[in-house]
Amino acid sequence: MSSVCVHGLGYIGLPTAAMLANYDHTVFGYDTDESIRERLRRGEVHLDEPGLRAFVTQAIESEQLEITDEVVPAKYQIICVPTPFDEGEKTATLDYIRDAAQALLSQLREGDTVILESTVPPGTTVTELQPILEESGLVAGDDFALVHCPETVLPGNIITELRENNRLIGGVNGVSTESAVRLYESFVNGDIRTTSDPTVAEFAKLIQNTYRDVNIALSNEVARLAHDYEINSREVIDFANEHPRVELLQPGLGVGGHCLPIDPWFLGADSDQLDLIERARAVNDRMPEFVADLLQTALGDLDDTKVAVLGVAYKANVDDTRMSPGLKLARELGRNKTMPVATDGGATDGIEIAMHDPHVADPTLDLCELEDAIENADAVVVATDHDEYESLDPTRFSERMAGTVIVDTRGCLDSAVWQGEGFELQQL
Repeated sequence: MSSVCVHGLGYIGLPTAAMLANYDHTVFGYDTDESIRERLRRGEVHLDEPGLRAFVTQAIESEQLEITDEVVPAKYQIICVPTPFDEGEKTATLDYIRDAAQALLSQLREGDTVILESTVPPGTTVTELQPILEESGLVAGDDFALVHCPETVLPGNIITELRENNRLIGGVNGVSTESAVRLYESFVNGDIRTTSDPTVAEFAKLIQNTYRDVNIALSNEVARLAHDYEINSREVIDFANEHPRVELLQPGLGVGGHCLPIDPWFLGADSDQLDLIERARAVNDRMPEFVADLLQTALGDLDDTKVAVLGVAYKANVDDTRMSPGLKLARELGRNKTMPVATDGGATDGIEIAMHDPHVADPTLDLCELEDAIENADAVVVATDHDEYESLDPTRFSERMAGTVIVDTRGCLDSAVWQGEGFELQQL
């Protein structure tokens, strides 16, 4: 077993560090955020991921995983830092990767292997990471191995998918690739594919998420068209998918997280050839506006109404609100909010937006309990298909709501049951 230093203890870095530690590697976990390091030392896991707390605790208590205050020497250096997205410029911000490379310089030794797992624009490994690391005087491919190995896990099932998913490894040369293969084959049950070019590995990861984004955009456009024909889009898609060569995904309020809304833009970072991909991005980004229009049609003037948004995590059963469609909808509705106007009859506050999420505990968001969210609500929008929302009781809603409009953007409610209770339920 080898020594490994993992840079970044977020959604990918922490499960990866724990996985390697639980497979008997000696692992050092480092994060620039001191509060994360201190919480982990106290046994507190800062991420809401099934099974992760016990998995990390096991790794730390076995002393195979040590949380460190600095980068330390190790046979393998794995970079799992974020790549923030500049929404205005539609570009990646690579400062965290550059900073990780600089922090690694003094610890890099001949014979080490550096692995970049962060999702990045094509060419980042060789044009951004490699030149910084070679400031050490060591040469990538000759003195140390350099590899890109993209993660492909799904939040909510990360631990299982780290083991079971196939992995793609692209090194700057064959020796680099082989060194990384030896590490990953110690815990990966899926196939390990290799390529002689890190840029190919970077590109392949971006294509995977771009494919899903474009597919969802088609389904979202189908949903919008289906509303014009007054037919159920999900029923139509199910019928269409009966064809052996058709596999549409499901429509929704848009896409969120740090992959689908972002990776397509990374794919075209150094190219002017984006066309279909750019149009798909626009379709998915406009879905909150479409749902706001549905509410406007159902309620008329949105002034003096209350809308409850259920779900601000970007996907089911996680606490991750990055690029959340539910939050985008709340902002879209907020654009309709009128300023209070004093009249003889008092003040009007315009639209009131109440948000609820059983998985998110973010003090910066104005979240409330479910009962408070639906109390006197004129409309409810189910924005995330959490398990808790699939078992919602329509009787409970009818007793508390002022109106009867329900927009189910995830298809998680039984339309017949809710309509039988007198609700005007619309599904995407």
